Amino acid sequence: MSTIDLAPPKQLPEALTGQASPSPLQFAFTKKTGAHANHGKRESLNGEQAHQMLSKQLSQSEASQLPRAIYIHIPFCRVRCTFCNFFQYASNQQMIDDYFTLLEQELIAKSRYPWTQARSFDAVYVGGGTPTDLSPEQLNQLGQLIHRYFPLNDSCEVTLEGRLNRFDDNKFEAALAGGFNRFSFGVQSFNSKVRRAAKRLDKRDYIVERLSQLTASNRATIAIDLIYGLPHQTPENWQQDLQDVLDTGVHGVDLYQLLTFGGSGLQRNIDAGREAVPLSTSDKALMYQQGHQFFAQNAFRQLSYCHWANGEQEQSRYNSLAKQGAEILPIGAGAGGNINGYALMQTRDIDTWRAGITENNWAFEQLSLPANNAQLKAAITSACDQGLIEADKLPRGRTLFEHCQPLFKAWQTNGLVSLTGQQAALTMAGQFWSVNLANAMTQYLQMYPLSNGQ
Repeated sequence: MSTIDLAPPKQLPEALTGQASPSPLQFAFTKKTGAHANHGKRESLNGEQAHQMLSKQLSQSEASQLPRAIYIHIPFCRVRCTFCNFFQYASNQQMIDDYFTLLEQELIAKSRYPWTQARSFDAVYVGGGTPTDLSPEQLNQLGQLIHRYFPLNDSCEVTLEGRLNRFDDNKFEAALAGGFNRFSFGVQSFNSKVRRAAKRLDKRDYIVERLSQLTASNRATIAIDLIYGLPHQTPENWQQDLQDVLDTGVHGVDLYQLLTFGGSGLQRNIDAGREAVPLSTSDKALMYQQGHQFFAQNAFRQLSYCHWANGEQEQSRYNSLAKQGAEILPIGAGAGGNINGYALMQTRDIDTWRAGITENNWAFEQLSLPANNAQLKAAITSACDQGLIEADKLPRGRTLFEHCQPLFKAWQTNGLVSLTGQQAALTMAGQFWSVNLANAMTQYLQMYPLSNGQ
């Protein structure tokens, strides 16, 4: 951002402030600006130059003091859910076996860099895809490899993502023995009709029973995802979904708003007239309110605008760290990461990934240079994600907070925050529009930058 101080006008653009409305929860903005806060375009390096720069970063044994995590990607699914735009490969045992063999090679190679061993990791997340499609032996082996080759904090959260379909006791025991201590299941909805329309594989009774069994074992943290806005959801069956969360005893739950994308099966069905038009953003806002109020009434701890914990066990550490700008070591085809501020995404194509890993342990097309004011952007994203912007937690502290007062006051007028001293607490409406607010604050500081002299 520029060092020239440009004072904001008395009337800020509605794109930043939202619009005045009797129901800011529903109508402050027309739609969510994205699934995640946008940190803007960054300059990048390509080819050999990119690999040389990454090698230089990884050869450093003096690590930053940022928190660290590992992300491992398993790009296989048995079924493509209608709402998903990220399906890559259908689960095939031979393909999975071949992938796992090379994944092990990549994992060990990346563990040996001085950067990797310089400091311990706070969280590991094995995502996909459907990582629970790995065999019991592979789940156990993957967990053991993680613990054997990487320096992990004593309290390191090691999460296995997946689905409950075919996740039997053999897989659960194998994963536990390998060192996984948290499991995140994409339930999306408990309702059998909603699940069937979304191409989820099991009916409600099995999902409720299996989750209840896993949580009752008290052997690991169990978290789930729910999506609101899916076809055939109603306020009534959504309320039952929320009650099922409580009844199963799961330790954590995410509520994600359905965002439709052009490449998804759901969007194709809508375009072809085979599926009804999804709920409007204003209707989805009411579903968010329903969930928000239900969890508050049942004494869940709110960890972010979309994640709640039932009791003290759930921390959702990886998701929190990712929003804070943590350094993330990526492993596997399609894995993204951040090394000393340099961001990269490994190719999703397995053949290209295999060639890159075999040649030099990496398979990416470009390396994004450290972003300007990365610390500030991460602070804004994290604050809006957690629902509280505090002056003392922002770079340049109270000076920056005061500079943003015109924006904060406009948000307060529009029912999105409550200002108290050096804090701006997001209201329920503000939390629903959290991503919009994070993007708006970042854009505000680009349009009206704070000079170095202030």
